[in-house]
Amino acid sequence: MKHIHILGICGTFMGGIAAIAKQLGFRVSGCDANVYPPMSTQLESLGIELMQGFEVKHLNDEPDLVIIGNAMSRGNAMVEYILDRNINYISGPQWLLENVLKDRWVVAVSGTHGKTTTSSMITWILEYAKMSPGYLIGGVPQNFSSSARLGASPFFVIEADEYDTAFFDKRSKFVHYRPRTLVINNMEFDHADIFDHLSDIQRQFHHLIRMVPSNGLILTPKNESVINDTLAMGCWTPIESRVDNFDDFSNNNKNDELTGWHAEKLSADGSEFIVRFKGEIQGTVSWSLIGDFNIENGLMAIAAARHAGVTPEIAIEALAEFINTKRRLELKGTINNNTLQNVKVFDDFAHHPTAIAKTLAGVRAHVGEKRIIAILEPRSNTMKSGVHKETLAASLSDADQVFIFQGEAVKWSVNELIHQCQSPCIVESNLATLVEIITAFVASQDTVVIMSNGGFGGIHEKLIKALSHLG
Repeated sequence: MKHIHILGICGTFMGGIAAIAKQLGFRVSGCDANVYPPMSTQLESLGIELMQGFEVKHLNDEPDLVIIGNAMSRGNAMVEYILDRNINYISGPQWLLENVLKDRWVVAVSGTHGKTTTSSMITWILEYAKMSPGYLIGGVPQNFSSSARLGASPFFVIEADEYDTAFFDKRSKFVHYRPRTLVINNMEFDHADIFDHLSDIQRQFHHLIRMVPSNGLILTPKNESVINDTLAMGCWTPIESRVDNFDDFSNNNKNDELTGWHAEKLSADGSEFIVRFKGEIQGTVSWSLIGDFNIENGLMAIAAARHAGVTPEIAIEALAEFINTKRRLELKGTINNNTLQNVKVFDDFAHHPTAIAKTLAGVRAHVGEKRIIAILEPRSNTMKSGVHKETLAASLSDADQVFIFQGEAVKWSVNELIHQCQSPCIVESNLATLVEIITAFVASQDTVVIMSNGGFGGIHEKLIKALSHLG
């Protein structure tokens, strides 16, 4: 039995690699700077050996291969030890290609937003259709017990991230996946720590597009200039488009919609909509999700599943039972006590102004005139650097009150946003004080949306506890 050791094993992607390697029969061990639940619990339950920190002693039982995560860099003691002693190493995406993906029908979901949710939807649709897909998703899909598995069919669904592969391979991870079905949800500037311009991201997507076979399929939104310009660099694969116009299906836009996938909203919040393909009704989705962005994700999932052999009718049935991925507008608690009635607290994995705006627009359509309180931690590398600070205030316009946490890692003064915000805005650098201020502000029927791509210091639980104690 070959022994694989994984550096950075507790990240969602690398943890998924570990689970799949174990299912393939490898002996798997790994280490990370922070070994903690839920990933540590999930991995230990699979019989994977976990070690705390990046210490050279973890390699005393010399493995046959080390898989190095993209968070590792030169100067790390274990990386230097591996290089000095010529220990065999590889990146996670390359290992996945060589051991799993090269023999599979890969359904890859790419784009700045919606990758995790759309990947989870497609995987669930294939599972509902009894196709037992393999998958690796960068989140916790709630229709499944883990974020990755090998699967028992030719199909493998993967969240295709444009972030770089490893310190020794600066191409985007997704160039290793070689999809037959490729979803491009959207394309905006992000990851300012590794990309200088949007054109850098387009170049990586062009590399990915060049790998999709002529008997494959690329799914894109219609009339998005950045994506169209990227496709114009060279595309040899059929394309189906998603028409992002969810108004009534009428003669005014019928010709446009005949070219691809289209939804007609039956409810303002997006919880029910008709699905059409080339103008023909495929069925009606009625689900627990809200927001136009989730309609966009759902259409892509139905279209991708159709290419893999699942009829839209079955896909629509599956989406009625879909439970959204954790941290994607996830309800963390509802407060009902003597002081507060029907206060809902949501957690959302927000990392970009566009995602923030779409999330809050969906919530606004759902709650109507009731108050929305938005609580934001600018935590992604791009947001911390200040790249999006010019558009961040406008993205919060659907909130009635905004609270922003000025964390130590934020390299610009968030106070700049106070005057830019259309809604009242409060900035606070102390987490405990922030919880106190929010607790004093919340009233019955409020919807609280906490947005961060990190743990935000456990603010969700702290706020829920503080609000509950008011009664």
